[in-house]
Amino acid sequence: MTDLNNLPSYRDLPLFEGRDERHAWEVFGPNDNLGTVNLLTEERVREAAKLVKRGASFGLDLPLDLPLREPVPEGGSGRGPYVHKPTRHRGGGDDSLDNFYLQGSSQWDSLRHIRFREYGYYQGIQDEDLDATERLGINYWSEHGISGRGVLIDLPRYMGSSFKMDRIEMTGPLIEEIAKKQGVELKPADILILRTGWMQQYLALSDADRAKPEAMDARAPSPGLDGKQETAEWVWNHHFAAVAADNIAMEVTPVIDPSFQHRRILAMFGMPIGEIWYLEDLAEDCAKDGVYEFFLVSKPLNLRRGVGSPPNAIAFK
Repeated sequence: MTDLNNLPSYRDLPLFEGRDERHAWEVFGPNDNLGTVNLLTEERVREAAKLVKRGASFGLDLPLDLPLREPVPEGGSGRGPYVHKPTRHRGGGDDSLDNFYLQGSSQWDSLRHIRFREYGYYQGIQDEDLDATERLGINYWSEHGISGRGVLIDLPRYMGSSFKMDRIEMTGPLIEEIAKKQGVELKPADILILRTGWMQQYLALSDADRAKPEAMDARAPSPGLDGKQETAEWVWNHHFAAVAADNIAMEVTPVIDPSFQHRRILAMFGMPIGEIWYLEDLAEDCAKDGVYEFFLVSKPLNLRRGVGSPPNAIAFK
């Protein structure tokens, strides 16, 4: 396995045969199931824990019943609302969830979520391999934990009164400009957190409007990570451990194919993607004290063969 403190640059990664796209399938070894979570070493977690100065904590998950969605027709492939079934008995109570989509609220996308065309999932794994094994399940991230230095990039506060919900492409240079204004440095193994403003707009809706299909329409304009290859190169060269955002895709929407960053970040790099995270309280605190770095702790569900999970994420300052 490659020295985790001396990773190859994007231009040193091998190309897919016949395509101008590069992959990191050889970086962490042939049987790897962690991807860039490998970068969250004991030393880096220990250093990130030193960022806790006040003991303040900020939950980064929405309630599991948000976003509100219309029921999914039988046989449909969309994510619908769960049914919560509490029960009472003489000694107390129990409960269960039916139709619980693990990517229906705040989430991590695991390495089983997206493949790159015929080349397969991370490390070239094909569908039949996933069917026959536990490879790339989110249980591996659960066992390791996704904990380290988190950095918030707050686009709406950076733009101020000129901000509006639009298709704003968050490129590498723009993210660096925001980080500089916030007085925070981007470092290897960071968990990059993008506040796009989408969540603030969504939470301002009434329950009735939140339940409308257009409230979760990925074709509606939203800021997010730019979909170009140059931005993927920037992400890899910064060697982030993961990237998450408060919108429904992490990347800018609507996605203009083939600029679909999920294929690169998940399938080519092996990097976790977080979506629909709740960042409002954390962002307000960062704006108040001027500190945009924190110790982030996330424990996905230990679900074998899992494709996604609530992040169960907390930021400590």
